Amino acid sequence: MHRLLSGLHRGGGVPSVPAPPVSGASQEEIRRQNLGAVLRYVHVHGPTSRAELTARLGLNRSTIGALAADLAAAGLVTEEPPATVRRAGRPSLVVSPRTRVYAQALSIEPDRLRAARIGLGGRILDLRETDRDAGASALDAVAPLAALTEEMTRAVEPDAVRAGVAVAVTDTSRDRDGRVRIGGPDEALRAALDAAFAAGPAVLAGDLADIAGLAEHVRGVAAGVDDLVYLHGGAGVSAGIIIGGRLVMGHGGRSGKVGHMVVNPGGLPCECGSRGCWQTEIGEAALLRHAGRDPGSPDGVREVLCAAAAGDPVARAAVERVADWLGFGVANLVNVVNPDTVVFGGSLRDVYTAGADTVRRRLDELALPVSREHVQLRPAALGRDAALIGAAELAFAHLLADPLNVGNPA
Repeated sequence: MHRLLSGLHRGGGVPSVPAPPVSGASQEEIRRQNLGAVLRYVHVHGPTSRAELTARLGLNRSTIGALAADLAAAGLVTEEPPATVRRAGRPSLVVSPRTRVYAQALSIEPDRLRAARIGLGGRILDLRETDRDAGASALDAVAPLAALTEEMTRAVEPDAVRAGVAVAVTDTSRDRDGRVRIGGPDEALRAALDAAFAAGPAVLAGDLADIAGLAEHVRGVAAGVDDLVYLHGGAGVSAGIIIGGRLVMGHGGRSGKVGHMVVNPGGLPCECGSRGCWQTEIGEAALLRHAGRDPGSPDGVREVLCAAAAGDPVARAAVERVADWLGFGVANLVNVVNPDTVVFGGSLRDVYTAGADTVRRRLDELALPVSREHVQLRPAALGRDAALIGAAELAFAHLLADPLNVGNPA
């Protein structure tokens, strides 16, 4: 996973022009690089005319024509005349991604398991899910995910090609007694996934916040933004941090644990063993605690937010308190990372939406002017599907880097 993510291009996963050829690269290597640039562009932007590809990618018209023809011959795109012709002369053919090539995207979330078949171009073709038992380990999720995938596979076309498999794994889960466990993908999980999906490419796994952040970077509210922090709220709080268009992984892929940034040394103990971690002040449990609600209520967060919107003073005070701490931590991250955009996902999306003025006010008080003046705060756009969409982008990465290595039929 680390190698594939580090190879993503800047600007929503698509370069404005093909990368300059490596010194000494052969004509075949340059051709494959340009094939990847064309396929990447139509994968992210959808059906695109040859004329627009010529303008956007900086290649000449005949080269674009040859590359598009090669991709069509490989079964990756179609080429068709435009539906409407607005000027005289021969119309430029429209290049479109073919959904016969797809990624298998999986997510292990605190309360459910989800599996999707996502076609080249980013459209969800099939989506299935099942409940995840409280206290179940990530390893326990492998068999049900494989079963969901097998159900999908029976419905695909005979010539369909699976480009890859990737799974987004929550880094926190809740035991039956309500305690939060800190986990995420590890070698045992990766080995179990590889065994369950042995018929295809190696399975790629990553933390849910990293992968959802990747989705928002490629197809969501931060598309085209090179420097961003994606914050995901749930049982815990974690982040996907993208700098220069590349996901920051850290040693062993364990970066982004911002929920364990200590913000209140005299605060509550955290499951990690420390005290006053950020997630003890902004997590779902904190909101429910301040609102006087049962921390085990599955709909508690939604109920508090609805009550706050309706003017309930206790619920409103709870939202304001959490939003204030949210702004406190965001200010620290903005000072350290200096992103262009901070995106709020998971349960933090709704908390931010309800308390945006409070978050911004605290940010303006604490962040350095050089960092706060340009930063944009945005609620996530992709909702619950962000993890699956990001997993698909991860699974497609190898194909987009080398389109002629299509893979094997599903």
